Amino acid sequence: MTQTRTETLALTDGTQLRFTLAEPNTVVRGGLVVLHEARGVTERVRRLSSALAEEGWLTVAPHLYHRDGTDEFHDHHPDEHVHDQVQRLSGDSILADTDAAFLWLSDRGVPADRQGIIGFDVGGTAALVVAASRTLGAAVSVGGRGILDPLSAAVPPLVEIAGELACPWLGLYGDDDEIEAGEVEKLREVTDAAPTVTDVVRYAGAGHRFDRDSEAASEAWQRARNWFDLHLR
Repeated sequence: MTQTRTETLALTDGTQLRFTLAEPNTVVRGGLVVLHEARGVTERVRRLSSALAEEGWLTVAPHLYHRDGTDEFHDHHPDEHVHDQVQRLSGDSILADTDAAFLWLSDRGVPADRQGIIGFDVGGTAALVVAASRTLGAAVSVGGRGILDPLSAAVPPLVEIAGELACPWLGLYGDDDEIEAGEVEKLREVTDAAPTVTDVVRYAGAGHRFDRDSEAASEAWQRARNWFDLHLR
């Protein structure tokens, strides 16, 4: 498996962005920004980044909690700590961190039309925020709360910005999740009217992650890879 490593990049706001990257051992076909789950850059996120790098994607995962000195909440950390950290996220901080990640990819020769973003859980929310605000090749959200009620006070409800999507966006949602099916259908309605190609897929009896060993997980993972294969070329 492709190894990951963590580096640091100075931002214009004076903070130091930590990011985990995985480099392909073959020709780089494009670049992907991976946005982590609520517990940060976990081992699951590192494995998924490695899997994408093995398929030729130069992969960079910004640590969205770096301003608070946090990389990962382990299983022994209570859910309340994770919730409090998520509440500190803002649309501006997400965009600042992902802008730096995209610039890092550009500096390594990856053109903008071959740069994409994929996010899981909280990262799925953040991926849509980015895709509605920036010009890039393609985006995938795997789950992601905050559709009708905002994820945090400084992140807009997704239905308010989803109509502004300007790049191909794929949303993958499990019906066995804390996100109501009606919310997902409302998001589908809004994204269908966006000026770009979009798709929303729901999986009955599945959660919002596809790094587990299940039929829905395998199908969703393949669908996400196909989305990037189709739009980042």
